[in-house]
This record gives sequence, structure tokens and C-alpha cells, in this order.
Amino acid sequence: MSTPMTTRRRTGILLALVTACVSGVSVFVNSYGVAAFGNPTAFTTAKNLVAAAILVVAVAAGRSYGVRLTRPQGGRQWVALTAVGVIGGSVPFVLFFEGLARSTSPQAAFLHKTLVLWVALLAVVVLGERLQWGHWVAIGLLVVGSVGLAGGTPSALGAPELMILAATLLWAVEVVIAKRLLGSLSSWTVGVARMTLGSVVLLAWVAMRGNLSLLTSLTAEQVGWVLLTGALLATYVSTWFAALQRAQAIDVTAVLVLAAPLTAALSAAVDGVPLQVGWIVVLVAGGTLAAWLGWRGRPEVVPVRA
Repeated sequence: MSTPMTTRRRTGILLALVTACVSGVSVFVNSYGVAAFGNPTAFTTAKNLVAAAILVVAVAAGRSYGVRLTRPQGGRQWVALTAVGVIGGSVPFVLFFEGLARSTSPQAAFLHKTLVLWVALLAVVVLGERLQWGHWVAIGLLVVGSVGLAGGTPSALGAPELMILAATLLWAVEVVIAKRLLGSLSSWTVGVARMTLGSVVLLAWVAMRGNLSLLTSLTAEQVGWVLLTGALLATYVSTWFAALQRAQAIDVTAVLVLAAPLTAALSAAVDGVPLQVGWIVVLVAGGTLAAWLGWRGRPEVVPVRA
């Protein structure tokens, strides 16, 4: 018979799978949105503003369905929420999309897939999460599959690649901070803080760069891409933090890598990009193993010492 903790953990894994599906579609759609905008930072700011607005409306409309915000207790939680907005909802977005736009390496996007490795290390050291041998096998499969799907690792780390790596490390730190906050705050609180505070920072950055006109003179096509990608981002954030609240950080982050095969399948179906079945199988195997470990639980696991 399932205990409340087991049910909670399994709900988190299911939510992580939903997040992976949303992410897989979002990555594919974002490539078209960035192309329509031309300016990666302006595009990111616009879609993040839309996502923030959708989350605020969802909270206002969903109170009768249990959607709620919880007030942070003490200065440390306020600081932590602000950090989530800055190092999760703004700075890494700029670094990632600007780096991706400037990079000439087709493997640059692989660096983002190393998120699962950094989260695993931080989860063990900072959160005290417990990993068994199966986790390391799953992480190995996910990293190897990502390398293969990307066509190898970047031959050199230039400024664009370092920007992408920095964004990935910031997102890993955000996962740890958010996981701590989610012990006492609702997932909606963390999600709304991430997107609203992050959007304010992004808007200020765009204004400082003198690019506000890019946000006030949108074409009908650009508006369409912003609304679509913003809605996908809002869905991603809401399901991601709900999953992170219920299951281990390493489990939900590993499951999230399953977004890559979906993106690859969409690219093959729509753009005619060759489908690398072998590497996709490796990725799916790693993600499935991670999901199974999270679903099964780890009552017998001895904590890993760093």
C-alpha cells in the first residue's frame, strides 16, 4: 500500500515527465521564435513577461482550486526568492540565448544538458539527497546520449560556450535554492517570484541596452511567437516547481533530459533533420531509469559522501 510520501514522490515524477514534454516542444518552438525576433535577449524578455503574466493570472483565478501564494518568513527567504528571480529567471536566460546565438559550434547546446550532472553534485553536497549506483548509471547514459545527439562536445570553449556553461551552472544553483524554499513555500510562490522578478531584471537590461523599441513595435508574427512561447514557459515553470517540491532534485532533473528526444523527433518530422535513433535510445534509457528510481524510492540507500 502506498504511503502519502510515496504518492507525493510519484506525483513529482509524473509532473517531471509532463515538464519534459513541455520542454521538448518549447525548445523546438523557441528556435522559430528567436529567428522571428533576431535579438535573443529581447525575445527572451518578451516571452518571460508573458509567462509571468500568465502565472499571476493563474494564481488569481485558481484560488478556489488550491492555487495559492505563501508569504516568505524572514529575511533569508526573501533573499532566496530574489536569488531565484535573478540567477534563475533573468541572468542565465541572457547568457544562454546570447551564447547560443553567437556560437559557431553545433555542439554548444550540449553544455546545457550537463545540468543533470551539476544538480546531482549539488544535491548530494548541499541538499543531502541520496544517490544509489543506478543514479550514476542513469546520469552516465544521459550525458553520453546528449554528447552523441549533439555530435560531440565543443572542441574549444570560447566566450559563447562559456556563457552557455555559466547559464547552466546558475540554473543548477537555482534548483538547490528553490528546493530549499519549496519545503515551506508553495510551488506557485517560487514560480511567480522567478518569472516576475526575472522579467523586471530582463526589462531593465533591455532598456539599458537601448532595445526597448524591439518590445514596443512587434509585428503580428512576433506577437504570435511570444504568446506561444510564453504560454509554454508558464506551463514549464508551474509543473517544474511542483515536481521539484515533491521529488528529489536529481530525479526530476534527470527526467527532464527526456525533453531532448522529443525535440529531436519534432526537428526530424518538421525540418527533416536526420533522426539519430541510437543516441535517442541511450537518452530514453537513462531517463527511464531515472524515472523508475524516483518512482520506486530508495529506503535502503546509504548517503554518498562527497
